Amino acid sequence: MKHVIIGTAGHVDHGKTLLVKALTGIDTDRLVEEKKRGITIELGFAHLDFPDGTQAGIVDVPGHEKFIKNMLAGAGGIDLAMLVVAADEGFMPQTVEHLGILSLLGIRDGLVVITKCDMVEPDWVEMVKEDVKAQTEGTFLEGKPVYTVSAYTGEGIGELREKLRELIRAAAEKNLRSPFRLPIDRVFSVDGFGTVVTGTLIEGALAVGDMAEVLPTGFQARVRNLQVHGKDVETAFAGQRVAVNLAGTRKSDLARGDTIAKPGTVRKSLMLDVKLQNLKNSQRTILTSSQVHLYHGSSVRLSKVVLLDRDALQPGESCYAQLRMTEELSAKCGDRFVVRFYSPLETIGGGVVLDDCPARHKRGDKELLAALAIRESGSGDERLIQAVAKEGASLPSLDQLALSLGREKEELAVELGSLAASGELLEPLPGRYLAGSVFDKLWDACRGLLEQYHRQNPLHGGMKAPELRQKLMKGAEQAVSDAILAALAREGKIKAVADRYALADFTVHLTKKQTAIRDRILQAYRKAGLETPGLDDIYAMFEAKEQLDCKQVVESLVSGGGLVMLTPQICVHREVYEDVCRRTAAHFQAEPELTLAQFRDMLGTSRKYALAVLEYYDKNKILKKDGDIRRPGPAFSTLGEPEAPEEPAEV
Repeated sequence: MKHVIIGTAGHVDHGKTLLVKALTGIDTDRLVEEKKRGITIELGFAHLDFPDGTQAGIVDVPGHEKFIKNMLAGAGGIDLAMLVVAADEGFMPQTVEHLGILSLLGIRDGLVVITKCDMVEPDWVEMVKEDVKAQTEGTFLEGKPVYTVSAYTGEGIGELREKLRELIRAAAEKNLRSPFRLPIDRVFSVDGFGTVVTGTLIEGALAVGDMAEVLPTGFQARVRNLQVHGKDVETAFAGQRVAVNLAGTRKSDLARGDTIAKPGTVRKSLMLDVKLQNLKNSQRTILTSSQVHLYHGSSVRLSKVVLLDRDALQPGESCYAQLRMTEELSAKCGDRFVVRFYSPLETIGGGVVLDDCPARHKRGDKELLAALAIRESGSGDERLIQAVAKEGASLPSLDQLALSLGREKEELAVELGSLAASGELLEPLPGRYLAGSVFDKLWDACRGLLEQYHRQNPLHGGMKAPELRQKLMKGAEQAVSDAILAALAREGKIKAVADRYALADFTVHLTKKQTAIRDRILQAYRKAGLETPGLDDIYAMFEAKEQLDCKQVVESLVSGGGLVMLTPQICVHREVYEDVCRRTAAHFQAEPELTLAQFRDMLGTSRKYALAVLEYYDKNKILKKDGDIRRPGPAFSTLGEPEAPEEPAEV
């Protein structure tokens, strides 16, 4: 599922917050001072939902000049811009500044909304429209739609919502392949939970249980809980607004401007090599050694500008430069940033990071300038990406690539790590790589296989993992195919359901009659415990006209994980199986071996049912049989509490 962030921008008191409320029903002003003063100071967040399941987050950023720092913190994760202009005032200085910031941050799509149209005459609205067209000329909003609305009367809100839905559908997907990264824009404590941070996940996928490194301090903490739009989730994806509960941390350990990232994937530095642009409407010339405020993500650093090929950068010009900071910053190549004049504070330019951890450079070095030009174009990585792509889904290792390319491993490892961090390569297994283009083709094939399977088996939870592995990656090592399927699941494209895989948005739909049959079957299995009736006895519980539905529901329960099929005739309720797993795991914590007699006595059941469980364990390599005893098998680590089955929807 695509995750998109819409950002509002515009002058103070031009109606951004009221517009968001009219679109979503959510009031993003959460501070008492904001309510009292009627302006947005902190970042506000809402979610825009559509009947077809399309969803987007909305960041309502402050418009007042004094709160431009907060506006910059919110703008970093925006995919679509909604520039707001009040009909009674038109373009204002902060409107121009916000538009410049959005352009510097690389935002390429959006629209303009003229608010408060109920407060002026229609002729005046037309004049404001013409002014908007003139002011956006030469920017990414040139030629984009202009909507006239009134949040008070509701005029134009429906049309605006529909256009936003179109833009959301057309928006490019965020990079889910890079290691996760989230700039922190808020830190607070919650009773009973501890420290919580919020921000927009700008790359990758973050899951409960992941270890996260807090930068630039460098300490690590485990993700205890995640929320998206106030709801607990197991995994959050790039493009979502996320609240992260970090275990074992205090509020004083973190601060706005810090970043949480996958450990070891983001470096910290006191210098950045950049392509720097001076805005064409800037009133300042950027001189070498100028002091500026550098805005990156949610962080702000005092920085000295060192122009590498000139002494002065005039408005409308760009050049290579090195930014030297007074405090460490954590950034990645390709990141966007904004610079503001030291005093008085005004936005003068920005650009893109080309090297996130460079050495100190001398000005006028021609070799350096040529190297930065290559970094800007990215052409130096093409041969390496092609070499990885040539190996298809085999996941070549560092040693294999070094041999085929005739390269030194140490240097190559750095380049591979950089490409994996950018998402152009994936690292499904440690030290083994997959080209993004190959991964895309595997996803297209996987989607086709699962779509066909869901059409033919609408009551099954998904396709069995061995079948999907065989059809998608015939002949591949199981570790390789499992790692690639795990990467698809990590990106939210597919989901694991018991021992099967399904498309992420697939849901089993039962009729009212089938739902009643399901409930009756589950009740019978729950009541029976481990000593369950055979499947034929279950079918006999129902009338002849219900037999077909009964068999389909049983298949749905087995494929969806509600029932575990130990043998072709013996199924047990998922909760019963989980209890047996816990008791088995407890046994092996104390003893290295297990016999059938011990297992039968431990479970308090007959030999028939104890043997059925053990043979199921053997088949799935959870245990390994050696004569009359069993020991932990290769898949013993999977023993425990399997993922809860999904509840089929009733239709």
